[in-house]
Amino acid sequence: MTTELRRLRNYIDGEFRDAADGRTTEVVNPATGEPYATAPLSGAADVDAAMAAAEAAFPAWRDLVPGERQKALLKIADAFEARAEELIATESENTGKPIGLTRDEEIPPMIDQIRFFAGAARMLEGRSAGEYMEGLTSIIRREPVGVCAQVAPWNYPMMMAVWKFAPALAAGNTVVIKPSDTTPASTVLFAEIIGGVLAELGHPQGVFNVICGDRETGSADGRALRARHGVHHRLGAGGKQVAGSASKDLKRVHLELGGKAPVVVFEDTDIPKAVEDISVAGFFNAGQDCTAATRVLVHESIHDEFVSALAKAAAETKTGAPDDEDVLYGPLNNANQLAQVTGFIDRLPAHAKVEAGGHRVGDKGFFYAPTVVSGLKQDDEIIQNEVFGPVITVQTFSDEQQAISYANGVEYALASSVWTKDHARAMRMSKALDFGCVWINTHIPLVAEMPHGGFKKSGYGKDLSAYGFEDYTRIKHVMTSLG
Repeated sequence: MTTELRRLRNYIDGEFRDAADGRTTEVVNPATGEPYATAPLSGAADVDAAMAAAEAAFPAWRDLVPGERQKALLKIADAFEARAEELIATESENTGKPIGLTRDEEIPPMIDQIRFFAGAARMLEGRSAGEYMEGLTSIIRREPVGVCAQVAPWNYPMMMAVWKFAPALAAGNTVVIKPSDTTPASTVLFAEIIGGVLAELGHPQGVFNVICGDRETGSADGRALRARHGVHHRLGAGGKQVAGSASKDLKRVHLELGGKAPVVVFEDTDIPKAVEDISVAGFFNAGQDCTAATRVLVHESIHDEFVSALAKAAAETKTGAPDDEDVLYGPLNNANQLAQVTGFIDRLPAHAKVEAGGHRVGDKGFFYAPTVVSGLKQDDEIIQNEVFGPVITVQTFSDEQQAISYANGVEYALASSVWTKDHARAMRMSKALDFGCVWINTHIPLVAEMPHGGFKKSGYGKDLSAYGFEDYTRIKHVMTSLG
């Protein structure tokens, strides 16, 4: 008996459409390893159609007074809230995430973030006017950039899509967003909800468009970068390709490309509390988080006690099916990611020690055990490269300067944390750590009002906050004669 697969479709100019050439790809539920839907494998014609729709809708959306864009975003937030259970069910099937955690940890911040940017829509202002040359007054206009091509990742398909479309729409831009080929379902549902709000308010449907497909769709011979502003999330190699293509005609690009967050634990730390928080921040979402607490640097004087406690916490952490209320996280997103995580553990050097986990869980789906690895050196592969799985590594340091050297000694620079009771030390470390975020005695909380984004190979540009909002605008100087 064959189960009929759900049919997902692109959303272009207010219509759900198949790919122009009819191609599709199967979408797999990572909790079962079985396909549950098909999605368009879009090509150049589909990208061109979506870009044309967004371009046509841009003038009317741009010229709305900010309060009208705010009204639309607030209605979108309300609609998301009203259909929360449908979003949760879709995302759980999309990703294998626990239903309860998705309800508690993703839906509330998503809705809050949309409402935050709805408020930001009415703060699209320049600096005050002034006379900087006799007889002439200067003013600053802050304007939307135009059509934004956005590529969202598979680790947080709903939330990352919100981080992209909400500030873009608030600033007066139109959007073409491409979800990952492994997690398109929730973004397609977004299109239904957002399209309904736009229609109800009488706005052009081309304001928000969704294109499904794979990496080739995302590049589509550079067609997506006909947009005036590009956003690419998560994948380093893909981000470099996008930036390289954009440079040919000087398109602006916002890249958030991953991380390798150091977690610096000093000898005066409350070890039980630190272990509890760090294990959650490392294993949450199966470690598939660019800011995950995956790289612990612990002072040599407390190493053994800390590692023992962390290994115990890992052994007590559960992974399992989405409807199991006792699990912290679900499966890895896809078979390739399971192979990547497994490969890192299989290639560990002889001096490394697996303190907990280090193996697949079950033979159905893509589950991997909470894993702790100690005895590692700074130049080990697993220290330098992003695993993106439920794996926490542990190194030791002898003093503050060595901790700083080890922490900064990777190519990524997205997030970090410091664990100490010494305020002065915490301040010194927050200055010295070369990362876009430094948490002190905590790790992973995010708020809409504060920026998220990194340095070095973690990319550039900010999500969330007024800084993220400004990334979707351009600045124009207007000078007028007083004569």
